[in-house]
Amino acid sequence: MKETIGQIKAELWDIFDHLHRHPEISWEEWRTTDFLRQELEREGYRVRTFADCPGVVAEIGNGPLAVGVRSDMDALWQEVDGVWQPNHSCGHDAHMTIVLGVAKLLRRIGYEPPGTLRFLFQPAEEKGTGALKMIEKGAADGLTFLYGVHLRPIQEVESGYAAPAIIHGAAQCIEGRIRGMAAHAARPHLGVNVIEVGSAIVQELGKIHTDPQVPASIKMTKFHAGEKDANTIPDYAEFALDLRAQTNGAMERLVEGLRHVVNGVAAIYGADIELTERTRIVAASPDYEAQQLMEEAIIAVLGADKCVPPVVTPGGEDFHFYSFKKPELKTTMLGLGCDLRPGLHHPRMTFRRDDLLSGVEILARVVMNTFAKVSPQGEKEHASVAANH
Repeated sequence: MKETIGQIKAELWDIFDHLHRHPEISWEEWRTTDFLRQELEREGYRVRTFADCPGVVAEIGNGPLAVGVRSDMDALWQEVDGVWQPNHSCGHDAHMTIVLGVAKLLRRIGYEPPGTLRFLFQPAEEKGTGALKMIEKGAADGLTFLYGVHLRPIQEVESGYAAPAIIHGAAQCIEGRIRGMAAHAARPHLGVNVIEVGSAIVQELGKIHTDPQVPASIKMTKFHAGEKDANTIPDYAEFALDLRAQTNGAMERLVEGLRHVVNGVAAIYGADIELTERTRIVAASPDYEAQQLMEEAIIAVLGADKCVPPVVTPGGEDFHFYSFKKPELKTTMLGLGCDLRPGLHHPRMTFRRDDLLSGVEILARVVMNTFAKVSPQGEKEHASVAANH
C-alpha cells in the first residue's frame, strides 16, 4: 500500500495545491463540488451532487454493510495581508485531499469492498449546518460506520502521531438584543442605559455554575451600543455569546442558567432582553468499536508508540450530528498530528504536508479492516489485497 501511495503522491499534491488556491466559504463551495465530482467520476465512482446545495456523495460496491468516510469542504472568511478573502486555515483542503486520496488509493490497489463504500464531501462545517443538510439529503442513510478526519494543532498531537478519536465539545452561539430607554446623559434616572444592562449580564454570567468536573464556559464575544452622540443614554444594544461545554448535558445547564440571568437582569433594570439561539453543535460520542478499528489502523501505519489517546478538545465539529441524529451509526474521527502551527483558524496556519500521506493510509486501512471484521468475504479480500500490496 505504501508503494502505491508513493506513486500517487505527486497527484495528491496537485489536488491539495488546487484546493488550497481555490477556497470557497460555507454554502458557496460550487467549484469545489465540481472539482471533486470530476475526480471521483474519473476513478469510477457513482457520484451524486445536489441542485440546491454544494456537496458530493460517491459510492462503489453494493451490499448491506455500508462504510463511509467524510470530509468537510468550506474555507473561512479571513483577513490575509490586509485583504478579506476565503482562506483554508482550518485544514479542510487537507481533509479533502486525504479523503479523495483514500478513494483513489483503494481503486489503484484493486480493492473491491464486500459491501457499499461511500465518500461524503460535506459543505458548511464552519457554519455548523452542513452535516444536517447532508443528513437531510440522505447521504448517511444505510451507513453502519462513518469515519472522519481532522488535523490537530501541535499543542494536541505532534507530527508522526495520531489519535483514534477526537472528543469535541458542544458549542452554541446566542445573539441578543437589549431595549432600554433613551435619555439625556445629564438625567440618567430618566432612562434605561443598555450598556449598564449589558455590563450586568457579563457580571452575572460568572455566577452560572455547572459540574466543575466537566469543562464549560460562557462569555460575551460582541457588544454594540450607542452611536455618534456621547451625551445620550443609549436605548438599544446588540450582543453575542459563545457557549462551550464538553457534554450536551452541561450545555443544557449553561443555556438554562443564561435564561435565568437574562430574566433577572431584565427585571432589575426594567429592560427588554431578547435572545436568539443559533445552531448548536453537539458534543462528540465516538463509538467504541469504530474507535478500536481506527486505533488498529493507526498502529499498523505508525506503530503502537505513535497512537495517542483520544484527544479532548473544547472545539466543536458538526461531524457529530451524524451519530446524534442517527444513534445506530458508529462514528469516530481520526486526529492527525502534522506539526500544525500556530493554530487552527490562524490566517497563516501551516502544517507538515507529508503527514497527509499517513492520513490516507490510516483511513484506507480502517475502511478495509471494518469490512474485514464483519464479513468472511471481506476478510478474504482484505488478506489478498494486503499480500499483494
